[in-house]
Amino acid sequence: MNKLLKFTLGLAAVATLAACNQQANNQSNNTNTSAPASSDSTDKQEKIVYVNSDTLAEKYQYFVDVRNKLEAKVTKARNDLQAKGQAYQRELAEYNQKAATMSASERQAAEERLIRHQNDLGQMDQKASTSIAEEEQTEFTKVYTTITDYLKRHSEENGYRLVLTYSKTNPAVLYADPVMDITNQVIDALNEEYKKKNEEKKK
Repeated sequence: MNKLLKFTLGLAAVATLAACNQQANNQSNNTNTSAPASSDSTDKQEKIVYVNSDTLAEKYQYFVDVRNKLEAKVTKARNDLQAKGQAYQRELAEYNQKAATMSASERQAAEERLIRHQNDLGQMDQKASTSIAEEEQTEFTKVYTTITDYLKRHSEENGYRLVLTYSKTNPAVLYADPVMDITNQVIDALNEEYKKKNEEKKK
């Protein structure tokens, strides 16, 4: 249920491609100019930042709310299916106890009923799984879009050329200087925007 992993991989891929292009441009510029590169390299270093996706998943309230909502639906679907399954098991046990004393027509009717209930359980499971998977895809796409839209605006405002993502569970970046970490300010801004949207909906 963790689409943030895809978010991490997606940004990492874009980041790697952009880094390669930037390196090629830097090499080209170094070939065509003899100007000192010390101040320019410092400036470029400042324009590369990263966001810790583990912290983002933990502290971005929109992400947390979506995850909690989906987990609640999974729990409800599991409980509903379990209740139906227990009712089916009781009916099956009752049939097994009485089958020997039933007439042929009674056994046939009971077996057909059990088969229908078993099929209903399978359909119920499939329907719940499909519905939750579709909602998960929709909701986490919205979360992803919200994050990337904000990062685009934030990067334009601050002159960032590259925003990487870092995660201990999926370390696409093996090391990053904490100075380049903008996670907290991104989370604060995203949470503020999310809070305002929720307040506007209540009006």
